[in-house]
Amino acid sequence: MSQIKPNSANSGIELPAPTSAPLYFALGLSLLFASLVTHPLLAAVGLVMAIGGALSWWREVLPHEHEEAVPLQPESERPDPIQPRHDRVEHLVPGLDRHRVRFPVRVRPYSAGLRGGAVGALAMALVACGYGLLAHGSPWLPINLLAGTVLPALDSADLAQLRRFDASALGVAVFMHLGLSLMVGLVYAALLPMLPDRPLFWGGVVAPLTWSAVIGMALGSVDPALAAHVSWPWFLASQVAFGLAAGYAIAQVESIETLQSRSLAERAGLEASGLPPEDIEP
Repeated sequence: MSQIKPNSANSGIELPAPTSAPLYFALGLSLLFASLVTHPLLAAVGLVMAIGGALSWWREVLPHEHEEAVPLQPESERPDPIQPRHDRVEHLVPGLDRHRVRFPVRVRPYSAGLRGGAVGALAMALVACGYGLLAHGSPWLPINLLAGTVLPALDSADLAQLRRFDASALGVAVFMHLGLSLMVGLVYAALLPMLPDRPLFWGGVVAPLTWSAVIGMALGSVDPALAAHVSWPWFLASQVAFGLAAGYAIAQVESIETLQSRSLAERAGLEASGLPPEDIEP
């Protein structure tokens, strides 16, 4: 236990003397565990270090504690004592002085994301089918390639088969393309309000470039047949077309304020007391 000796010439506080024993003990234990997956020689070295560190650490307190006196700083060099204050902490109240409980303050409705996803899906389909028509003389090639990810018959089809119309492939591709586009549109509607106010840049450039790079690295392993027929410049163009169209469509919808400043009962529609008159629907 530390003691103060105010009357001695070297007045100070007695503290436990510094020692490296715990370090050697811990290092010895680490070598012991490391020997389980390396070499038995480490176990012998670790055992010696751990026992030596433990004994040295034990001797720091038995039979007498090893301590040293730490001199006190002169009164003239000590900082001024801290003066206690009894002021209460001021708590922020949701909605008071525009205090923001959640981010963002304004959002766009989910319907905007669905609309943006549908518009983006149309823009992407036009670019993709345009590629198939210009490069291979058939708008059905990108449709069959997309359906080939789930239809085994098209996964191993040659170029001539991919150019032909296939009703089942069209249905599968439309379902996949529209479903994914609507989900991405919902993600856009949720994320774009939290990014700087440039929806066309984030939604039309940054996001398409990011997921195109991820798809480009993974597609060769997931679906080699599809990767062999993909034109990456046109693929990137179709992604950018989706992002620009979806971002623009979502940005045109007026944002609405969140209900973060209202109570849970008000947000759930259980009570409407205290609401401004203009916010109460007739």
